[in-house]
Amino acid sequence: VGAVSQSSCGHSSSHSDSMSRPQTDQERRKQISVRGLAGVENVTDIKKNFNRHLHFTLVKDRNVATPRDYYLALAHTVRDHLVGRWIRTQQYYYEKDPKRIYYLSLEFYMGRTLQNTMVNLGLQNACDEAIYQLGLDMEELEEIEEDAGLGNGGLGRLAACFLDSMATLGLAAYGYGIRYEFGIFNQKISNGWQIEEADDWLRFGNPWEKARPEYTIPVNFYGRVEHTPEGIKWVDTQVVLALPYDTPVPGYKNNTVNTMRLWSAKAPNEFKLEDFNVGGYIQAVLDRNVAENISRVLYPNDNFFEGKELRLKQEYFVVAATLQDIIRRFKSSKFGSRDAVRTTFDAFPDKVAIQLNDTHPAMTIPELMRIFVDVEHLSWETAWNITTRTCAYTNHTVLPEALERWPVHLFESLLPRHLSIIYEINRRHLENVAKRFPGDNDRLRRMSLIEEGDTKRVNMAHLCIVGAHAVNGVARIHSEILKKTIFKDFYEIEPEKFQNKTNGITPRRWLVLCNPGLAEAIAEKIGDDYIFDLDQLKKLKAFDNDEGFIRTVAKIKQENKLKFAALLEKQYKVAINPSSMFDVQVKRIHEYKRQLLNCLHIIVFYNRIKKEPNKQYTPRTIMIGGKAAPGYHMAKLIIRLITAIGEIVNNDKVVGDRLKVIYLENYRVSLAEKVIPASDLSEQISTAGTEASGTGNMKFMLNGALTIGTMDGANVEMAEEAGQENFFIFGMLVDEVDAMDKRGYNASSYYDRLPELKQAIDQINNGFFCPKEPDLFKGIVDMLMHHDRFKVFADYEEYIKCQDRVSALYKNSREWTKMVIRNIATSGKFSSDRTISEYARQIWGVEPSKHKIPPPNEPRD
Repeated sequence: VGAVSQSSCGHSSSHSDSMSRPQTDQERRKQISVRGLAGVENVTDIKKNFNRHLHFTLVKDRNVATPRDYYLALAHTVRDHLVGRWIRTQQYYYEKDPKRIYYLSLEFYMGRTLQNTMVNLGLQNACDEAIYQLGLDMEELEEIEEDAGLGNGGLGRLAACFLDSMATLGLAAYGYGIRYEFGIFNQKISNGWQIEEADDWLRFGNPWEKARPEYTIPVNFYGRVEHTPEGIKWVDTQVVLALPYDTPVPGYKNNTVNTMRLWSAKAPNEFKLEDFNVGGYIQAVLDRNVAENISRVLYPNDNFFEGKELRLKQEYFVVAATLQDIIRRFKSSKFGSRDAVRTTFDAFPDKVAIQLNDTHPAMTIPELMRIFVDVEHLSWETAWNITTRTCAYTNHTVLPEALERWPVHLFESLLPRHLSIIYEINRRHLENVAKRFPGDNDRLRRMSLIEEGDTKRVNMAHLCIVGAHAVNGVARIHSEILKKTIFKDFYEIEPEKFQNKTNGITPRRWLVLCNPGLAEAIAEKIGDDYIFDLDQLKKLKAFDNDEGFIRTVAKIKQENKLKFAALLEKQYKVAINPSSMFDVQVKRIHEYKRQLLNCLHIIVFYNRIKKEPNKQYTPRTIMIGGKAAPGYHMAKLIIRLITAIGEIVNNDKVVGDRLKVIYLENYRVSLAEKVIPASDLSEQISTAGTEASGTGNMKFMLNGALTIGTMDGANVEMAEEAGQENFFIFGMLVDEVDAMDKRGYNASSYYDRLPELKQAIDQINNGFFCPKEPDLFKGIVDMLMHHDRFKVFADYEEYIKCQDRVSALYKNSREWTKMVIRNIATSGKFSSDRTISEYARQIWGVEPSKHKIPPPNEPRD
């Protein structure tokens, strides 16, 4: 039939050998109820549509079709099932006119879409069976899809989980962002170093997006402010067009399909008109690129602010286009009146909620004011009342280097009207503060939106706090730190503004999709409603002594490990011991996340084996992965250290298969979906008070790994849910870190007192791990010894002892697995469904609904 060969179908095998041989994925998937029913009509229909798309959409026959053609044919077939629901959902919103939620973010780290769509539509088994009958391999097709890597890490992935939950909870929600032509770079490891490659993710087209050129919107830059009798005008601007691309966002089996709208920058045809007239036609056309560069590339910084003009342009671009869209939709929608359009903005905050994902879309506040005051001619007071009641702000970090502080001179040229609006917001804000605290000039300086200094700057966080009706942190401890430290002055004046919303993850992608074996084992015990009501996992507590369930959970983990080990051996040519503990730290590389603490444990473990090679050790495969920002020299050096340690450890015959160190190249959403279900130990070891929440920690917990971690971010609440006795906690608490800051952190005292630590540091320093370039890591040692903001040595001793407890428990498979079950059973709180329900009720003023919109094949009410 000219089809791709089916490598893992296994249908011919008899049942007699099913115990000796692990099941193929094809066999396992067929038994899985959480994947929906494979009805005969359904399967026939899918095959028919697959062949139709291969023929009419891709213009190929089976003789010349490539695996990519087959992927695209399947993607279009699955997308067809979204279209009717998508149209009907939007029609339903138009008629019911609910309050709409707008989630504004510069990042949406979506990953792949095909499997997620099949899961949420209950089509997985039907598609599996259809593809199998066509002689194709589903997993091979799924691997062809590019990740939509439009994010850096936690903040962007959170936005993606939130979209899934908002659709599943039936909220009329829209994600708004930028359609970057190039997402987060692809990471290659070459000679142990990180190399960045452009992520040309749209190279082969994107079957999931629909361009909407009819909703193109103009965005203005530069120009000047003019005072006229009719009011203030922003004139002589340069125009860039924002072209929207819509991607469907399906809820879980509720027929709701929301929209993510991403803007692409386009030069207008009149661009550089003056150059045309002086005969510079060719150059003028070439210069269109300058305007279109706005949506070219994602800035690859995580928790770091880089004050570049292009980035400020991106931030204003998404805000200006989105607000015009929001206002157009507000004006044209029904609202129980006979008028064709709304003519007043009184109802705006009752019909619109805007959530700012960090300060990146902070320009929403002055831009809304500009539209209300300059364009719609509302009074300042009315405009300000509407703006603050509409906007809410989520803070994602307390690291000072991550806070956005834009130089005033950039604003003066790029957005002159917005700068004058910000000055007026600040004038009125400081007037209020001065009324409350007369004569307290230092407080006025601290609370100003404008920071004086060598370069005057706009503090975007202060703008957001003043211009929003709610401010939230992303884990309980983080929200408390905000109130006690960086936003203390604001909390004293408006305590009612400050809330907590602990982050969560979607159980659809992070359990059902990535770990079908575990999802099914859970469903067999407690039914499958937990998929949209994750608190039901509590029912698993009843089974933590059930021998059959303990064996099942352990077996699923072992199968996941075998599968991942096969992938690793193929990619890294390192023999993996699948019975070793898979000890995993995957996240962006940053000093505060303390990958270096992990390195110290690896070196100490290595040195212990070398010292007493005949002792019994719990074998480990230690995997570290993540990208470093291209300009972050120390982070790149840390990657080089990890790869150097691996070169020594992995080639030491004495160590053998008791310790292997693997650097996981190009960590991204699709790789997380493979590594997390195969992990035994999750490393969450940031200095207390630095990781706002973390969400990887939650994914590991839900997928049957145990956590070694500090009392930081959401780890605190995870340990509280599971019970401290089911968690490996170590290290200083926030108060102890603060106390140490006051008295001074002295790294040498630990170096002098702890011989194993001294040996490890000396080895890094003297070139033991890099004999060819013995000075390579002196910069790391110098940092650790003399200016380590994150106090690696202070937590070293407790960390090593805690790791020894981990190794001891792992030797007892039954007790380890019982602890795993208790962790899974208490992970329900960390569903993004719970997080979004709290945002909905406490910030947006809407109620989540279980109402199912009728499917396209049924008549409407």
